[in-house]
Amino acid sequence: MNSTPSPSRSSLRRAIYICLGLLMVGLGIIGAILPLMPTTIFFILAAWFFSRSSPRLEAYLMDSRFGSSLRDWRENGAISRKSKMLALVGMLAGYAIFLVTAGPSLLLAIIVGAFILACAAYVASRPDSAGRSEPDESGG
Repeated sequence: MNSTPSPSRSSLRRAIYICLGLLMVGLGIIGAILPLMPTTIFFILAAWFFSRSSPRLEAYLMDSRFGSSLRDWRENGAISRKSKMLALVGMLAGYAIFLVTAGPSLLLAIIVGAFILACAAYVASRPDSAGRSEPDESGG
């Protein structure tokens, strides 16, 4: 029997989740700077990784300027109208840039277009952020 202690699976998993969360935060920051790269999805993923590894980092992220979007997503699967519009316009612009710069074959253009259309349909189908600028249906 080996008496040398090895790192537990849970501490290894925690370290991996923290690293992945930090990577997602980095990508989210890049997305906040670059016009066609998404931002919120990376912060959503970072919050998920941190919720499984570091309550302190999760709380920091939830208290950041992206916190309300993260809470809307976590609690209701909701995306604000503004974020939806930005995402849809970004997808359209990204696809147009892909078509112009890559000059893909017809098959590749159709495959990529179908993938982007499916993503756009998913984003558009999400409920709007609860209670931001719309009255609640119960009258309260």
